[in-house]
Amino acid sequence: MGLLDSIVDSAFRDEKAGRIVVFVGDRANKRGYIVKSESEELKIRSFLKMFYVAQFSILLLGLLVANAWSTFLIHLQVFGRPSAHLLRHGIAAVGICALVVGLPYFLLWRSYKKALLSFISAQDEVLVSEKPAGQRSWTAVLALILLATFILCGLIVYLVRAK
Repeated sequence: MGLLDSIVDSAFRDEKAGRIVVFVGDRANKRGYIVKSESEELKIRSFLKMFYVAQFSILLLGLLVANAWSTFLIHLQVFGRPSAHLLRHGIAAVGICALVVGLPYFLLWRSYKKALLSFISAQDEVLVSEKPAGQRSWTAVLALILLATFILCGLIVYLVRAK
């Protein structure tokens, strides 16, 4: 579980005020909360691990189901010939994806925001300094990987297309 642990570790920081936790999606990460004890930190870590596993599961399984359903619609030729109705197929795939992925993800995010209140109190809130330098490099690496993936996909489509 090295990847999951590294994602959860990025939420915890050592600051002047002590050990703090910064939750994802909380006012652009401008505030953190002091973690009072080791047992509280373990409780928060287990909650964040469960949240991230649920989030990745919804995204991965939902995208696979949406892809399968939209492919099924294409092969049924509900919209006519696939080459003649590419825009309709794309809209159907986005709609299915919004239903299968978007709705469960929205419900998970809403329950995440409600559950945060059981771990924090307003008295423990502190302002957080800039993100650590290590976190910025992960963002840059991820951006470069996504850019390379899009370029590679575009190159494959260009080389494979019928002339």
